[in-house]
Amino acid sequence: MMSTRIVETEQEKNKIYHIRKTVFVEEQHVPIEEEIDQYEEEAIHFICYEKDQAVGAGRLRFIDQCGKLERICILKPHRGKSYGKEIIERMENEIVKHGYAKAKLHAQTHAKNFYERLGYEVVSEEFMDAGIPHVAMVKQL
Repeated sequence: MMSTRIVETEQEKNKIYHIRKTVFVEEQHVPIEEEIDQYEEEAIHFICYEKDQAVGAGRLRFIDQCGKLERICILKPHRGKSYGKEIIERMENEIVKHGYAKAKLHAQTHAKNFYERLGYEVVSEEFMDAGIPHVAMVKQL
């Protein structure tokens, strides 16, 4: 069984940092000082569970009258099971709950098709972030 919720405890925050470090720092070689940044305290963090195991994470910030989805990741053994979609839908619901009608994100180019299937449109040329090609994408909610 899958469930996604807003992080409420230090223990859960440690779990999402572990997931993010595993995916972004270890797998993708993003420098730790870029991965864990100055926006951690202002962001709303999300954690995704498979039964009682934390398998995914994401964070949400409100910028320019919209919600910005960031740091969405799933541990490798759990990919392809719709956890990413579950996290994004939960984040989009939170954006609407805060009174905004638009979501934006910076997608790694290899994940562009995944976000397009969820209704996001590319609105930028390709750019590099942490040494990885990305595109900006938006969705009206």
